Amino acid sequence: MANRFILNEISYHGAGAIKEIATEVKTRGYHKALVCSDPDLVKFGVTAKVLSVLDENGLAYELYSEIKPNPTIENVLHGVAAFKAAGADYIIAIGGGSSMDTAKAVGIIITNPEFSDVRSLEGVAPTKHPCAPIIAVPTTAGTAAEVTINYVITDVERKRKFVCVDPHDIPVVAVVDPDMMSSMPKGLTAFTGMDALTHAIEGYITKGAWELSDMFHIKAIEIISRSLRAAVNNEKEGREGMALGQYVAGMGFSNVGLGVDHSMAHTLSAYYDTPHGKACAILLPTVMAYNAPASGEKYREIARAMGVKGVDDMTQEEYRKAAVDAVRRLAEDVGIPVTLKGIVKEEDIPALSASAYADACRPGNPRETSEAEIAELFRSLL
Repeated sequence: MANRFILNEISYHGAGAIKEIATEVKTRGYHKALVCSDPDLVKFGVTAKVLSVLDENGLAYELYSEIKPNPTIENVLHGVAAFKAAGADYIIAIGGGSSMDTAKAVGIIITNPEFSDVRSLEGVAPTKHPCAPIIAVPTTAGTAAEVTINYVITDVERKRKFVCVDPHDIPVVAVVDPDMMSSMPKGLTAFTGMDALTHAIEGYITKGAWELSDMFHIKAIEIISRSLRAAVNNEKEGREGMALGQYVAGMGFSNVGLGVDHSMAHTLSAYYDTPHGKACAILLPTVMAYNAPASGEKYREIARAMGVKGVDDMTQEEYRKAAVDAVRRLAEDVGIPVTLKGIVKEEDIPALSASAYADACRPGNPRETSEAEIAELFRSLL
């Protein structure tokens, strides 16, 4: 069986990389951008860093900021209308997963209007055309949406968050500038950074993992583990490490899939509007312990990448526990809550578990699971 790998055409990395946006726009002959960014990034001047590059180079754009965390079908439809009204021919997405996912859905519908109901994009939709070109500029420490073929939209009416997987949605250019992440509050850095670690670990142990994806994931685990604490303290070296680590994780998991941590996290966001990174972070140690019996020798390499000493002298049970403990320590060090108390309601667990089981990320989980076992995972965190 052939293994497919899809990555950006071009990516830029390092402080000041946003200046290259002008180079790419001019080289590609684009005329007018729809800039997709969320209201907080606009309010606090983060979006303005990119807009100033466009202004300095005389590049036309319209700003669309009707984007909420866990973006909705309505956000997408209004974005499509904004793209058309602006006469845009490409998109610049500035933000975390919310801005990126909205931009991807908008771009896909622009070139594949038969999917304009949005819901029909769930799963692996048979789109025919690449989306409107996207230049993606991440501002968080974890989503890696700038390099993935996935996006997630919330169906408010049905209380569902649905995953869309489409090679046609990957941004043509990713601009990973750590200076764009410098204004993130500590909590957001911690949550999105642990989301990046979840991407790397789930991608490393997913059923679809293979040697090339393993290379990206194990390096991402190493970079994130050594960088996140410093990034939370807004240290330059930590921010730069997380900017790279989360991107490297995205290069891997986008091509091989994730697992039940993400399927459960998507459900928490749909029901309670829980920030995605926070949900993933709380779940990760518990889900790792659950998946350990199906992980082969991979937890030994996770523990090694996270700086655990003497893993080659440990039994399988010992190195699996060491890997989970290393993740738990990192989570505690950056202030991640250890339970879902105050988030999950006991009476919702049957519906949450059914939704998580139906989620597109669940089949990649290395351990076969069930609605009943997912329900027990939720309950164990109450």
